[in-house]
Amino acid sequence: MRAAVLREFDVPLTVEEIDQPTAVAGQVLVRIVASGVNPLDTKIQAGKAAHARVQPPAVLGIDLAGVVAAVGPEVTGFGPGDEVYGLCGGVGDLQGSLAEYAAVDARLLARKPRSLSMREAAAMPLAAVTSWEGLVDRAGVHAGQKVLVHGGAGGVGHVGVQLARARGAEVYATGGPASMRVIESLGAVPIDYTASTVEEYVERHTGGEGFDIIVDNVGGATLDASFAAVRTYHGHVVSALGWGSHSLAPLSFRGATYSGVFTLLPMLTGRGREHHGVILREVATLADAGSLRPRLDERRFTLDTVMDAHRLVADGTANGKVIVDVGDEER
Repeated sequence: MRAAVLREFDVPLTVEEIDQPTAVAGQVLVRIVASGVNPLDTKIQAGKAAHARVQPPAVLGIDLAGVVAAVGPEVTGFGPGDEVYGLCGGVGDLQGSLAEYAAVDARLLARKPRSLSMREAAAMPLAAVTSWEGLVDRAGVHAGQKVLVHGGAGGVGHVGVQLARARGAEVYATGGPASMRVIESLGAVPIDYTASTVEEYVERHTGGEGFDIIVDNVGGATLDASFAAVRTYHGHVVSALGWGSHSLAPLSFRGATYSGVFTLLPMLTGRGREHHGVILREVATLADAGSLRPRLDERRFTLDTVMDAHRLVADGTANGKVIVDVGDEER
């Protein structure tokens, strides 16, 4: 099969013919139609993501949407011809989605939302699982809460905004001036972080009380700002980028709490993979109900132009999720 292979870090991926995998016990062989490109994929390729534990040669690509070609022993719930989506690999020793086929742990997959195209479905897994683990599993988002999503127009953020709204929360989201229209179109109250201080927008939108839940999709100084903007006593901050050194004093002085999310953990350790499948089934239900829809960059890429897709994501100029077309939707 054809695949885009990482031969060494910080060197362009090369399209090669490699052996097609077979599905062993517990696995599903998926014919990949579309692969989503995440900032993490570009960092892995550049050798700047040691936490992903990738060693060349490797096939990258975390998100996939495709069609089940075969199922291995002990697999139930999937059969040939089923349309599926999920986080397949591209980290640790798991083959990624920049290939025509992948043998994927069935626990990581779910049936593709009927209302989404393959390209749209491939845009969802990492963003949806990350958002769900933060908002639902850690923070328990529910109706009546005020939720602030940092980076609300981004790949993870725009899904988080929709998820919080689907669960009844009143949602606010930060972004730069160019993001205001997108955030508003998602149903959130836009906050231009370049035009007001943390203290100003906390006072304006919460009367100085702080937000019930804050989702940090940016990291660094934005996580520090979150600690100062969360609601006293009952507030909760959740971050998928809680790396580096941060003072917990502002959080502690407000009597609030913090959780971290590391979406790759089940793929790296083998533990908790079935929860990914559970989340993706819930997400599919929300998508088919019209509550979740990804934003896609309209530009088209293939395995042969995958590095152009990587550059678009790495330089931050993509207008929505970037997708690589790997195969045909129908064959």
